Parts: sequence; structure tokens; C-alpha cells
Amino acid sequence: MLEHAAGQPWIYPVLLVFFFIDGFATILPSETAIVGLSALSLHSGEPNLWILGATALVGAMAGDNMAYMLGRKIGLTRWKWMRRPKVQKMFAWAQYELDKRGAVLIFTARYIPWGRVAVNYVAGQTGFRHRTFFWLDAFACVTWVAYSIGIGLLAGQWVHNNPLLGVGIAVAFAVVLGIVVDHALRWWHKYLEKKDAARGAALNPEAPSNEAPTNVIAGVDASKPAG
Repeated sequence: MLEHAAGQPWIYPVLLVFFFIDGFATILPSETAIVGLSALSLHSGEPNLWILGATALVGAMAGDNMAYMLGRKIGLTRWKWMRRPKVQKMFAWAQYELDKRGAVLIFTARYIPWGRVAVNYVAGQTGFRHRTFFWLDAFACVTWVAYSIGIGLLAGQWVHNNPLLGVGIAVAFAVVLGIVVDHALRWWHKYLEKKDAARGAALNPEAPSNEAPTNVIAGVDASKPAG
């Protein structure tokens, strides 16, 4: 059924909607779809990788910019899922990081499923310049699509006679690598935060070292990254 669906023209509009929704309401990480279909394409030639990549790029950018616009219009507490403690903590972390290094965060957050959703909303809510956000997000999405297709092709080559097994291996490989990338990026942001704190202490030694930065999300320490 999967092989049959991969060769149908309707697969691309369905994927476009899937990638679009993933930009502002992560239900199932869209990386799994790109990776699995890329591995399948290696064996059957379907779906077309160029169309798949273009579909993922357009859908991802549209979803990210929709999240930006929603953040600008409705804020960060309108819906029930937004008010969950873990989600509020993620929003606070994204706001803190955007204030410190917006370009780096927008690029790296594209590789973290819930991270990118939080960053997209917060960028809109805090008034981050939309034109700057658009181009930074575009660059991040291009690299993300290439990265995901590359994983699918690499993992799919391990099994030549069983394309569906190749899809399974590719998805499992992507999940494991995604966890590694997620933790690596979180560690890097924590490292940058420590450097900021050390630099601030050096410039203002009389200030209390445990003073948390202010943020608009009440009751959440923005200086501590989510997770």
C-alpha cells in the first residue's frame, strides 16, 4: 500500500498539508515522512525526489510563517495546549534565546520538532522582524529538507532487495540521529547561555549572579532551556 501510494499524484498535496500543519502544530514529526519516502524512492523511483523536496520546502516554510502570524495575532496563551507548563517553558526558552541570538535559534530550531514550533510562535509574539524571519527560515528549511532526504537515501542503500525494510531502517536511523541532533543543539545553546552569564558577570560584577532575565511569560524562568 505504501509503495502504491508513493507513486500516486495525490501524495504531494497530502504531504504539502502535512508539512504545513507540522510548522505550527507538531503532531507527527515531518522528518519521518521525508526520510521514509526518500528511502522508498531510491528503490522504486517514486515519489520523485525533486518534487518531494519542493513540496517539503514549500509546506515547511508556509507552516513556519503561519505559526509566526498566529503568534503575532493570538499570543502564547490562547489555546489550552499553549498553557501547559512544558509548553510555556519552551516558549520562555525560545523568547530568551531569540533576544540573545535570533538568527542562530531560528536556524537550529528547525531541526527540533517542538523547538521550531515554539520559536515560530514566539518570533511573531515578540515582534521579531518578519522579513528577517522569512529569509532565515527559508535557509533553515532548505538545509533541513536536504538533510532529511540525505538520511533517507543513505539508510535506504543498506537494504537493496527489500525497499520497505529500507524505509523502516531509514526512519529508525532518522529518529536516533534526530535525538542526537536535538541533544547536541540543546547542549550548544546551554553552553552559549553560560558564556552569556559569564560575560555579564564580568561586565557587572556587583549584580547578583542568580538574577533571571525578565520575560513576559509569568512564572517561567526564561534563562533555563526547555528539556
